[in-house]
Amino acid sequence: MLVCLLSTQQAAQNQEEPHPEVQVSEVPKTVEKSTSIFHIWWKMFEENEYFRIIKVLLVVITFCIICMIVLLFWILIHRNRMMAREVETQRLTEEFEGLLFDYLTAERSEPAYKKIARTALSDSNREILINQIRELSKSMTMSAGVNERAREQLRYLYTHHLHLDQDSMRKLYSPKWHIQVKGFRELAFMDITDANNKIRHALKSKNDILRMEAQIALIRLNKNDPFGFLDHLIHPFTLWEQLNVYELIAIHNMAVPQFARWTSSPNKTVVIFALRMIQVFKQKEAVAQIIECLEHPDTLVRHTAIFVCGEIQLRETFTHLKYMYKNEDYDNTLAIVQALGKMPDESMLGFLKLVLDKEDDVVLQIEAAKAISRMGEVGIAALVKLMKSEYKNYQIIIRHVLDKRIF
Repeated sequence: MLVCLLSTQQAAQNQEEPHPEVQVSEVPKTVEKSTSIFHIWWKMFEENEYFRIIKVLLVVITFCIICMIVLLFWILIHRNRMMAREVETQRLTEEFEGLLFDYLTAERSEPAYKKIARTALSDSNREILINQIRELSKSMTMSAGVNERAREQLRYLYTHHLHLDQDSMRKLYSPKWHIQVKGFRELAFMDITDANNKIRHALKSKNDILRMEAQIALIRLNKNDPFGFLDHLIHPFTLWEQLNVYELIAIHNMAVPQFARWTSSPNKTVVIFALRMIQVFKQKEAVAQIIECLEHPDTLVRHTAIFVCGEIQLRETFTHLKYMYKNEDYDNTLAIVQALGKMPDESMLGFLKLVLDKEDDVVLQIEAAKAISRMGEVGIAALVKLMKSEYKNYQIIIRHVLDKRIF
C-alpha cells in the first residue's frame, strides 16, 4: 500500500515538473527564433579571414558614401550662395549705375554722393562700386570727345567723397599678386600717382604678370616720363610685355619718345625693344646708336640692329655691315645680305658679287643675286654677264633670280 502511494506521488511530480532534457531541447528553438539572418551572416564574417576583409571594405564604402552625401550638400549650399551673390551684385551694379548718373548730372537736390556712400558701407559693396567707377572711367577714356569734366568728377568722388583710393592703396600691400594687379589698374585708371614708388618696386618681381601690369600702370601714371620704367627693368622684357607697351602707344596716341635712349641699357631685351621701336617709328636720327648696337656683344642684339638697318634703309651703315660679314654666324650673315637687298646701292655691287662667288651656301647666293638685281639695269647687266660664265651654279641661280614668274 505504501509502495503504491509513493509511486503515485512520484508520477504527479513528474507531470508537474518538466524533464530537464525537454528544457534543454527547447532552448535552441528559442535562440533560433530570436537570431536574425544578419547576425548569422555577421558571425560568418568573424569566423572567416576573407569575410573580415570584406567587412572592412564595407565600412570604407559606407564612409565614402557618407562623405559624398556631405560633399553634395556642401556644393549645393555653396552654389546657392554664389547665385544669390551674383543676383545681389547685379542689383547693386544697376543701382550704382543710376546713382553715378545722378551724381554726374546732378539731377536731384540731395547730393547723390551721400546716397552712394550710404549704399557702399560694406567692403563688398565698395568693391562693386570701385569696379563700376573704373568701367565708367574706361568707357569715357575710349570714347570720342571725352568729357574731361565728368571724368574729373568721378576722380573727385573716388578720392575725396568716398576715399576709395585708400582701398586701392591697401591692395598694393596684399601678399596675393592678383590683388596687387587690381590695385595697379584702379590707381592707373583714376590717375592717382601717390603709389608710383610702390608700383615701380614691382618691376623687380619674378612674376611676369605682376611686372607687366606695373609697367602699364607706370606708363599711364608717369606723365612726364611714361617709359622711364625701362631704366629699372632687371628681368627680361618679354615679347608679350613689349606688345602690350606698343599697344598702349598706338591706342592712346601717346607721345613717342626717342628710343635711342635705351640702346645702351644693360638689359639686352630692353635694347632689342628699343631697336624695334626705332624701326616702327622710323627714327633714323638714331643711326649712331644703331651702329653701336652693330658691335654689341650679344648676337641677337646685332641681328636686330642689322634688320633695322635694312628696314629703315640706313646707308650710313654699309661700311660696318661689310666689315661685320666675315665675323658673324650664318643667321647674321644672311641678315646682312638681306638688309643690303632692301637698300640697293651700286657701291655694294662688288661686295655682293664676292658673296655670290665665294659662298657655297645656295640661300646666301640667291639672296646676293636678288640684292644685285634690285639695283636696276646695272645690277641686271652684271648678273647677265655672270650668267655667261662657265660656272654652272651661276647660271642656275641667276636664271632663278631673273625669272619674273618667280619674283
